[in-house]
Amino acid sequence: MMDQLGIKTLRPGPSGTETAPNHANYDESLANPYPNLPDVLTLKNGRKVTSAAMWPLRRKEIIEDFDREVLGRVPANVPKVTWTVTRTVDATVGGQAVAGRALTGHVDNSAYPAIDVNIQMTLVTPKDATGPVPVMMMFGGGPPSTEQLIADGWGYASINPASIQADNGAGLTRGIIGLVNKGQPRTPEDWGALRAWAWGASRGLDYLESDKTVDAKKVGIEGVSRYGKAALVTMAYDTRFAVVLIGSSGEGGAKLHRRNWGEAVESLTGTGEYHWMAGNFLKYGAAEATFGSKHAGDIPVDAHELIALCAPRLTFVSYGVPEKGDAKWLDQQGSFMAAIAAQPVFRLLGARDLGRSDDYTTEKMPAVNVSLLDGHLAWRQHDGGHTDAPNWKYFIPWADKFLKHTPPIAVGSPR
Repeated sequence: MMDQLGIKTLRPGPSGTETAPNHANYDESLANPYPNLPDVLTLKNGRKVTSAAMWPLRRKEIIEDFDREVLGRVPANVPKVTWTVTRTVDATVGGQAVAGRALTGHVDNSAYPAIDVNIQMTLVTPKDATGPVPVMMMFGGGPPSTEQLIADGWGYASINPASIQADNGAGLTRGIIGLVNKGQPRTPEDWGALRAWAWGASRGLDYLESDKTVDAKKVGIEGVSRYGKAALVTMAYDTRFAVVLIGSSGEGGAKLHRRNWGEAVESLTGTGEYHWMAGNFLKYGAAEATFGSKHAGDIPVDAHELIALCAPRLTFVSYGVPEKGDAKWLDQQGSFMAAIAAQPVFRLLGARDLGRSDDYTTEKMPAVNVSLLDGHLAWRQHDGGHTDAPNWKYFIPWADKFLKHTPPIAVGSPR
């Protein structure tokens, strides 16, 4: 990829060890070398977006920039996915009767049989529901919230990202990316793993739309860490998802690329995580190249625009605290700034924002455990670690309120 792009050397990413000579910056006075973010409501021709009717023009421009420079394009010829229920089981979750289905989404590989892609997903719904239920789809296994969701009358789906695309650079010639490229290396605009995982989640939603137990208009997506990035990307691109919980997502997720704090653009381009992004993203970590050198300030888009692509739908940004292991590296403040800078789009589209000013240069994130949950855009930093577990008890009632979901009355509770 470096050869394709004319890159001779990449800048190394900062060290996460604070005593190392090349340690990441944690000095707020040095944190904003590129203080001006791209204006989310100005078209490339300079016209201001002043109405909801104009937003699709700007949305298209933002998606084009993310496709070309940051996340990569989903090819037009991605093969079809056929879902089959491989197993059904009756069980209990938190003392409630549930129906579970193991599902396999087989990607048509007739054009290149050497690569087989079978998306693994499980779906669990309450057995005694009187109608279709909202469902949270979650990246990765063993989410902490399953009992809370079932008790509240939700279902949940767990999708396995590794069954869509491997989480390493060597895997780029396999998985869904490798299948479409017939085992050949990527071109600079080809999709990376984040976009591939998001594509897989969308195919999972295709199945949920066909399942009579699921209220397909109330399906959410969730993930933590790299899967928090993937959940945000999924929500940004697929407007069928109604709600997202973005857990501790950091660089490439809700954190601003332009912030010099902790994890940096070079942390993705100069290490083993380049496969998350488009090949073109490597340019922004280039020290020496035929085009000179580029840096975070040259990227045409930033995280606030990814969050804005979720508007006006329900968007909950979640972090923990460094003391418990949600590292400073993730730049909680830089992610709050991105949410602040996305507010104008939520308002333009008739949704409620965080209730703060739009000045991302001065707005400070709320204290730990102080919730901003009055709007369709929400923020909460809990006092736990690298997880979103402590925020589910806030997320579920917040989502219920806006989705107009009434939880079932528990047996023995007053009517």
